[in-house]
Amino acid sequence: MIDGYNLGLETGTGVATYARNLSYELHNLGYRTEVLYGGRAAPSTQQLLREIAFFDPSNVGEAPRWLEFLRYVNELIHSPAGVRAKPVPITGKVIARTYRSRMPYYDQISSVPDLWSRSYRHFAIYRNRMTVTLRHAPKLMHWTYPLPLRMAGARNIYTIHDLVPLRLPYTTLDNKRRYHRLVRMLLRRADHIVTVSETSKRDIVDLFGYPEERITNTYQAVDIPAKYAEKPEEAVKREVEGTFNLTHKGYLLYFGAIEPKKNIGRLIEGYLASQIKTPLVIIGKLAWKTDQELKLLNDSTIRYLEQVDTLTYTRNRVLRIDYAPFPLLVSLIRGAKAVTFPSLYEGFGLPVLEAMRLGTPVLASTEGALPEVAGDAALLIDPYDTHALAEAIRALDSNAELRGDLVQRGSRQADLYSPERYRARLGEMYRRLLPAGERSRAGAEVEAATGTPVLADADQRFR
Repeated sequence: MIDGYNLGLETGTGVATYARNLSYELHNLGYRTEVLYGGRAAPSTQQLLREIAFFDPSNVGEAPRWLEFLRYVNELIHSPAGVRAKPVPITGKVIARTYRSRMPYYDQISSVPDLWSRSYRHFAIYRNRMTVTLRHAPKLMHWTYPLPLRMAGARNIYTIHDLVPLRLPYTTLDNKRRYHRLVRMLLRRADHIVTVSETSKRDIVDLFGYPEERITNTYQAVDIPAKYAEKPEEAVKREVEGTFNLTHKGYLLYFGAIEPKKNIGRLIEGYLASQIKTPLVIIGKLAWKTDQELKLLNDSTIRYLEQVDTLTYTRNRVLRIDYAPFPLLVSLIRGAKAVTFPSLYEGFGLPVLEAMRLGTPVLASTEGALPEVAGDAALLIDPYDTHALAEAIRALDSNAELRGDLVQRGSRQADLYSPERYRARLGEMYRRLLPAGERSRAGAEVEAATGTPVLADADQRFR
């Protein structure tokens, strides 16, 4: 079983991608895969309402405030006894095709109302993990994020993606003392720790003195559906030009959250200093502490005049887009001249790998796990040096030979993080932790009949 902590978010995150890929690869390895959600929907004895609440947790009715208060007090009093998860029936009565791209693979979905918030409140008071029980407990519970929770009757393992709140405390809003206490407690109580890079593994060892042999680095993988990754180039061109009036291979791209760690402020500063005419496109939701990061976007320097025939247009040199659905985002990555990702610190850095997988040259930083993931296949710069950033942007914009070389190197580097390699690393770890793992009934039956497991690929995930 895995948790759906990030899977339930309306906008995608790197951890959500990690959890979704994990669910499919566990299925591909033959394990029965269950997912535990914890949305805000109120409990219901009616199966249909539970299914509706799963897909639309904020709009199934609210209890009176006095009842909410009593429930809150009751939860705090009784949380040491734990909470019980109930199955969520996915019957198809709710039409949820638009939701499908966010869904993990699952043999069973269970849920506890408001689980995530309740667990943090429990930890703040009792300083230990809140217990979740199931009628039929899994043999292993893989928490994809450091949550103050444990599954009764199971081995509990936790993925710690990075320690950014401790390494770069000024870039996040966490309560640092509480976060440190949480990670320390999980390291003490976990049956095993999983991470996604040697950089993050080293941070866990160095900052907490944790035994290296109790940590497994599985890395991550990118598996983009062929119908998007291999869409005809002419179709990509029409999509990019028609949707945002961008020239195919005529813009630089950043995609990801807009927060201090991502270094957007210096990216914009370096881009403007480069004085190139190729526009910079930024795709991402505003997160926190964004005022400083985006202060230059209101400056007149980001605008320029463009002459088209006899008409003069005012153009923005920097275009910010809140959100692009996954199929369009893939086309925007493929249609970009280069992807820029000068982050101050990453536990892995999925955008770098995604761009390389899609054949787009990458500019990345020398910090965190990015050099580890990018290898020699990206133009790496000091993210604190805006002059170096400007020079790198200018070089990528003007040097077609450099871009071509990075594309070739990127393809080879991305192969190191293929789904097959990730599955092998994951399988080796799970065999150590769960030698007699629960097999998915459907997968086991087909494998028994044919001699080979049936693998769920990326196209199945996004149908």
